[in-house]
Amino acid sequence: MIIITGAAGFIGSCLIKKLNNRGIREIVLVDDFSKTEKKINFENKAYQLKVHRNDFFSWIKDNHKDIHFVFHLGARTDTTEFNKAVFDELNLNYSKMVWNACVEYNLPLMYASSAATYGMGEHGFADRHDLIEKLKPLNPYGESKNEFDKWALNQENKPFYWTGVKFFNVFGPNEYHKGRMASVVYHAFKQIKETGKLKLFRSHLPEYKDGEQLRDFIYVKDVVDLLWVGMTYQRNSGIYNIGTGKARTFLDLGKAVFNAMGKAVDIEYIDIPSDIRDKYQYYTQAEMSKMRSYDYELSFHSLEDAVNDYVKEYLMNGFYY
Repeated sequence: MIIITGAAGFIGSCLIKKLNNRGIREIVLVDDFSKTEKKINFENKAYQLKVHRNDFFSWIKDNHKDIHFVFHLGARTDTTEFNKAVFDELNLNYSKMVWNACVEYNLPLMYASSAATYGMGEHGFADRHDLIEKLKPLNPYGESKNEFDKWALNQENKPFYWTGVKFFNVFGPNEYHKGRMASVVYHAFKQIKETGKLKLFRSHLPEYKDGEQLRDFIYVKDVVDLLWVGMTYQRNSGIYNIGTGKARTFLDLGKAVFNAMGKAVDIEYIDIPSDIRDKYQYYTQAEMSKMRSYDYELSFHSLEDAVNDYVKEYLMNGFYY
């Protein structure tokens, strides 16, 4: 069996589809299944069992001998939530319990970290272990992910194979439930559909033109491909970036959405709100040399191809992956 925590969520549900496409049906979904808006993410997929996240540790005690791999993707991901106790419970302490269970039962583990750990990028975006203690995330979500990364690296007892993956700007199908935390592609599509226009942030730094702030956008289908690689190869434990390694501008992204929708480009620039202006990131780009040394040929959708697929195959029809 393969375990996926956070299975009802965005990346988790896409991973179920990836495993199904590979002929794998013995999947145990772990989550809080009370949120009805997330049900459609997994209800038409093949899996063996659902386990509530609160029951997971008693369940794994009785079933660990049948488990092949654990994907721990469950987390509170709201970057605008500032109640540290929420993140301590769901991101930090729960992750420690998952880790310790994998150590106790000798199970391989891959867990979700985040590029939010890099903060303003003052130390760059390299996934070197010696940099993790120096990172200064900008919000409690990023702090919770970095605290767990630090904790994991300092553990004497580790799973025989473990990997933390720092997701950069992931977008794609099955994020309908995320609301304001959904990707820029999703919100751009909604804006253009409703108004015919797209609002992007104006630049407040002279070295960047309006709309030319940069992010490492990565399609969720490429993300789950890399998760599959990690499970399949199981070599070189550690913390890895998951991005394309090629930053693109918000302007590029906006134009790609307009083109995929078959509409003329109409972009309006607005000021970055003053309360977040001093913490606004103008550039993120995953350093991918570590992942490229994994003895696997990395390939990614271009931003234009990914946006075109997402918009035409999913957003325009309300379809799920």
